[in-house]
Amino acid sequence: MDLLERTAALVDVPSESHHEGPLADLIEAELRALGHLEVTRVGDNVVARTTLDRRYRVVLAGHTDTVPANGNASARVEGDVVWGLGSSDMKSGLAVMLELARLRDPVVDVTWVFYAREEVAADLSGLKDLIEVRPDLVEGDVAVLGEPTAGDVEAGCQGTMRLEITLGGARAHTARPWMGRNAVHRLGPLLDAVAGFVERQPVIDGCTYREALQAVKVEGGVAGNVVPDRAVVTINHRFAPDRSAEEAEARVRALLAPHLEDGDTVEIV
Repeated sequence: MDLLERTAALVDVPSESHHEGPLADLIEAELRALGHLEVTRVGDNVVARTTLDRRYRVVLAGHTDTVPANGNASARVEGDVVWGLGSSDMKSGLAVMLELARLRDPVVDVTWVFYAREEVAADLSGLKDLIEVRPDLVEGDVAVLGEPTAGDVEAGCQGTMRLEITLGGARAHTARPWMGRNAVHRLGPLLDAVAGFVERQPVIDGCTYREALQAVKVEGGVAGNVVPDRAVVTINHRFAPDRSAEEAEARVRALLAPHLEDGDTVEIV
């Protein structure tokens, strides 16, 4: 089986977040069948290790879950391209890891980490389970994650935070909107500010980072004939590693402040 076929086969095993079990079963069985690896299963996480007593140990890791399907659950191969849920992020990376795991005499010891629940909140990550239950399984001198980067080496990663902003209003009938205040309309200027966020692109140790601020969810509305008295927007901020979480949060709050009034709230979620 070549890498194209292997990737397509992995795509055809559904593994949305919290439902990675069948894919973990397949990966575990394949790794155990190789015979030269120490294989450990922790929940839906699978770890395989060489035990060659080399001087250095490299950790190669990748997540097994995908985002929710959107009519793209099955693999489709067109020439040398695989289409389908998770084909890029990151079952192609898993295919490479499984192929490399066949090497019986690498020059370094290697740990292969296939972990669950990366596409959800960090506190649900399978890596967190591994670190809490068996931290020895993920120890190494250097780690490489097989995320899609077009073959470029990306050193480190950006911080992430989600903030939920709730704006207030006053409920009224839509036939008499002047008797209330539309909280959904209040989102307009705030969303304009988010859309106008000026991203920083700091260069750290030769790597360029691009910060970002995006609205990812909007909630509001009572009924088709009611002026809404509450509106909620969730935003996601990615920030470079030269800033602390506190500094990043302060920058976002400063951007939002001109559009907030007494009673409005901003919460980290």
